[in-house]
Amino acid sequence: MGFLKTCVLGRHAHTAVCFWRSKVVQKPSLRKIRTSSPRNNVMPAWVIDKYGKNEVLRFTQNMMIPIIHYPNEVIIKVHAASVNPIDVNMRSGYGATALNMKRDPLHIKTKGEEFPLTLGRDVSGVVMECGLDVKYFKPGDEVWAAVPPWKQGTLSEFVVVSGNEVSHKPKSLTHTQAASLPYVALTAWSAINKVGGLNDQNCMGKRVLILGASGGVGTFAIQVMKAWDAHVTAVCSQDASELVKKLGADDVIDYKSGSVEEQLKSLKPFDFILDNVGGSTETWALNFLKKWSGATYVTLVTPFLLNMDRLGIADGMLQTGFTVGSKALKIRPVIEQTFPFSQVPEAFLKVERGHARGKTVINVV
Repeated sequence: MGFLKTCVLGRHAHTAVCFWRSKVVQKPSLRKIRTSSPRNNVMPAWVIDKYGKNEVLRFTQNMMIPIIHYPNEVIIKVHAASVNPIDVNMRSGYGATALNMKRDPLHIKTKGEEFPLTLGRDVSGVVMECGLDVKYFKPGDEVWAAVPPWKQGTLSEFVVVSGNEVSHKPKSLTHTQAASLPYVALTAWSAINKVGGLNDQNCMGKRVLILGASGGVGTFAIQVMKAWDAHVTAVCSQDASELVKKLGADDVIDYKSGSVEEQLKSLKPFDFILDNVGGSTETWALNFLKKWSGATYVTLVTPFLLNMDRLGIADGMLQTGFTVGSKALKIRPVIEQTFPFSQVPEAFLKVERGHARGKTVINVV
């Protein structure tokens, strides 16, 4: 969808005011958006008006269509999104203080002005509009993105993202498949590469342990580690063992068959441990790292945001590290179940129950 617009430069060179004409330039298969008419400025979305359990999720046909505020932003028509554990936690208020600080660093807004809040971090869809500084995308491009948790999410018909948060969708993936990857890919990559220091040049022969290996992050991490010729030991339940073996895991430990700690004692120490479980694992996992070798333990179950809620804003800030390039991955998407847009609450309940076997995806279109 394209709009005809007239832009007038403001007093400063970096600002511009755009006046939209009512005429719509039509492109095949893209929705007509008429910003000149208030009746067409709304869209369907799943939102929350307060933090709480699953009953706070509310479907509305009257969420305002997002607009471009900065010249590096694009508007995406959402074809598919997915539900991550962070969405379930945010629904319950996890990290609200820290995220609101990021949304409103000058404390201009009053408490509760983040509502109605749209959840959802992953998106695959089609570009509808581009800001003036966007050079790499145009309306009609198929893209995928991971939206930071302080922004309005993707469980809606349209979402606005920054240019550095979006990439061209790999042509080999459907929108449903693509929506299962961005957020878990960024999470796993940050743990493995940015924190663990592992890459395709130094990973051969390294011993890697993945706790909680059958979820979205775990299934992605297994494939990356095996692509880099590491030896991977996966911890999951017995009914997920076939899945992780197909993804390349060398050894599989069933946490339901006995103490994981006792089972690991029979194996050689590890160069890298990725913990997607947390809790009691944090008390013993370090014992299974190679001694005096620079081995690394990374847990993705962190109390950081929760502690900021309890203790107030500490030094530090949240930021995205990188985007997923369309040529960077040859990863098999692992999707456990898809839901129609009308069943978003059911998808949240499924993720909340845990014991994932890959990702839970929402087909919006």
